[in-house]
Amino acid sequence: MAGWLIALIVIGAIVLLLLIFVAGTYNSLVGLRNKVKDQWSQIDVLLKRRADLIPNLVETVKGYAKHESETLEDVIAARNSVAQAKTTEEEIKADGELSRALGRLFAVAESYPDLKANTNFIDLQNNLKETEDKIQYARQFYNDAVLKYKDKMEQFPSNIVASIFKFKPEAFFETDDASKEVPKVQF
Repeated sequence: MAGWLIALIVIGAIVLLLLIFVAGTYNSLVGLRNKVKDQWSQIDVLLKRRADLIPNLVETVKGYAKHESETLEDVIAARNSVAQAKTTEEEIKADGELSRALGRLFAVAESYPDLKANTNFIDLQNNLKETEDKIQYARQFYNDAVLKYKDKMEQFPSNIVASIFKFKPEAFFETDDASKEVPKVQF
């Protein structure tokens, strides 16, 4: 009888340790997933701020660069694409397009000395630059959170718990090749 009792206690202890491991791993995965979502929401706030600044910037440029309508339309179209994106992947793609369009807009602005001296334009440009810098930092923090989450999901034995509870991987915020090109403006 004592042998059965000892075996039952050992089995119970093993089951208890297994349950503690699963619960701890599950909670860790939930925490990392929530960190990814939090970091994405930080990017979202900054993208909204940038989107709010863009119409004012475009209107300021319109007064000086009337024949640059294609560049201005590209900026507005790219801004609208960011606003209409429904998934993280769509938003990342639209953000790359917007960054390229803004690069072209600032390249055009360099050709207009009166515009470059306009205090309204300078303030808007500085606010936008500051927001772009914050977006870069937020992207870095987001990617760090995604990396930690993916590592936890893929490492043994936590990958078993992630699979059982159907945790889904998150996308890194990556720039496409077109975003790495310097904008070209010709007159």
